[in-house]
Amino acid sequence: MTIAAIERPREETGQTAIPANPQALLKAVLKANEGTKDARTRELLDSLIRHVHAFATETRLTYDELHKGLDFMVSVGQATGPKKHEGILLADILGVATLVLLMDAKAVLAAGGTEPALIGPFWRANQPQRANGAYIASEDTVGSPLFVRGKVVSIDGTPLAGARVEVWQAAPGGLYENQDHEQEEMNLRAAFETDVDGRFWFESVRPSGYGVPIDGPCGALLALQGRDHMRPAHLHFIAIAQGHKVLTTQIFDAHDPYAYSDAAFGAVGSLLRNFEPDSNGHFHLDVELCLEPGVMRIPTPPLA
Repeated sequence: MTIAAIERPREETGQTAIPANPQALLKAVLKANEGTKDARTRELLDSLIRHVHAFATETRLTYDELHKGLDFMVSVGQATGPKKHEGILLADILGVATLVLLMDAKAVLAAGGTEPALIGPFWRANQPQRANGAYIASEDTVGSPLFVRGKVVSIDGTPLAGARVEVWQAAPGGLYENQDHEQEEMNLRAAFETDVDGRFWFESVRPSGYGVPIDGPCGALLALQGRDHMRPAHLHFIAIAQGHKVLTTQIFDAHDPYAYSDAAFGAVGSLLRNFEPDSNGHFHLDVELCLEPGVMRIPTPPLA
């Protein structure tokens, strides 16, 4: 077959070669995306394509650098497993997860509601249902006693009875139980149901700060940036109520040495609180979780 024979069909159908300059190439790639049927997906891909092309142009990205970046993305996927979600960790340490949460919560924040915070990579499915007042730490968990009193309300202050509140925290040693084979299964995890006044309460131990996992590509990225990998001590909460958007948040110990340099950029606004000590060395924390009316979409736990 001759070269002329190969080229003839293209001439007959009016096809043209892929453009060789950046501006025309971008137009061609965007044109190819027009066949994406879902409008929102098409919008997201259009914006992604524009920004990626602009990034490559602005930084004069080399082919070698491109492949290093692609290799990094592959390593993020390979580092994700039953006990760690490296992709969530990457979104956290780049501040993207907090940015998206704050944009989603614009209405409730304008009304003075609770700031959202990262769901994080360590929420587990089927956390044990416990009665209000339960002690959620195993008998061998050593730490300063902590008593938490909480209330779930709608944005107008109406108490939300029967709301589900998921709670989890790291042990005082800085590890979640799924990371530590010496801890009892589901230690420092619980699910509660609010009473008729929207209240829930439980006993635990005061959490400590800990470092995000640095044994994978995200750890290498933090080292490259010269950043610390520590997070301030905190408790995780997810509040779920019919007719309301799900609230995912964290409450941070304002006296933790890393309270103002959270590696995951999650310690925002009023989420920094004083864990108040009493004369017996027990700590107390009062929490109000304010939910915005809307569609209840429960996130999928990262861990089984």
